[in-house]
Amino acid sequence: MRMPYVISYLIFFSFLGTLLRMVIESLTFYPGAPVNISVIWANVGGCFIMGFLSEDQGLFRFKEVDIQVEHEDDGQRRARVTAHKKTIPLYIGLTTGFCGCLTSFSTFIRDLFLALSNGLSVPVGPYSDVSLFAAAQDAPKAPNGGFSFMAIIAVLFLEVGLSTFSIKLGAHTAVFLSSWTPRLPQWWLERIVNPCMIPLATLSWIALICLVALLPRYALDPTLWSAEIWRGPVLFALVFSPVGCLARFFLSLKLNSRLAAFPLGTFAANISGTAVLGMAYCLQHSSISAASLGGGSVVGCQVLQGIMDGFCGCLTTVSTWALELIDLRPRHAYVYGIISVVVAFCLLVVEIGSLKWTRGLETPICFSASTI
Repeated sequence: MRMPYVISYLIFFSFLGTLLRMVIESLTFYPGAPVNISVIWANVGGCFIMGFLSEDQGLFRFKEVDIQVEHEDDGQRRARVTAHKKTIPLYIGLTTGFCGCLTSFSTFIRDLFLALSNGLSVPVGPYSDVSLFAAAQDAPKAPNGGFSFMAIIAVLFLEVGLSTFSIKLGAHTAVFLSSWTPRLPQWWLERIVNPCMIPLATLSWIALICLVALLPRYALDPTLWSAEIWRGPVLFALVFSPVGCLARFFLSLKLNSRLAAFPLGTFAANISGTAVLGMAYCLQHSSISAASLGGGSVVGCQVLQGIMDGFCGCLTTVSTWALELIDLRPRHAYVYGIISVVVAFCLLVVEIGSLKWTRGLETPICFSASTI
């Protein structure tokens, strides 16, 4: 495995995955939406692509795996092709980088907590006035805790059920299209794309940092879709996304092989990313003075939003987690899945719940209409 190429692919595809996730979240947050879970459709899309790539036997079928092995059955051949795919930088970039950053476990757990606390945002009003990066109307208060329990079950079943279903659907699609799936030219990848990816990823990251630092503020714009509202959170998320993606990759590389029945690397990435999201969410929604650090200033609020969407969104993943749930034995899968959700959820109950149920959550200053 050529590590410089792998790192470059991870950096570049983390930008694409994060940007597409935020676009999907924004497009699916509208008045009358049947599901108000912001990240669910990004998770579905990322899991579908992950399922397709993990099952596909044609795209990365290079000459190294075309060698006929005596007395090899179909299962052994597929295992050999799969093992070879995991050493190809582009494949790692597409699965760990793009799919891992398109999906977000921490945002899923945040929505699970908001369902418990009756805090899921409800898009109301004209479409032009509804935005993920603006203050939204909270859901009507539930009559009792039983309704919050039903909301938790709904979010949990929708997220986990649709994600695992999408993995299977992607795998079935790969099998169905196997006769028409082209083979990527090996010489083109190794001699042209791989060497070009190093400067491309590096320059892209530098360009994003320069955009954050040097672009002037736009003139006042009365719409919630103005660049003044979305530009800061999106650019900061893109700047932080490679850090989370690389951290998740190296955690998985070092820890996942330690326990075959419990992928420690993915678990550590998901739990730590959720913990960081909880801290950033509390800072952003706390009632502190405008001169304070963190969420007290517009830029600080946007940085915290970028950390949650970029760093935490890329450090945590649903696509790899769902694929691991399917690959594990049923008993191990239930243990792994339940522990992952319960531990992450309890972290947010302690972090965000302590603030919400004592002092209350404030509207972030960068989401307030007065800052436009």
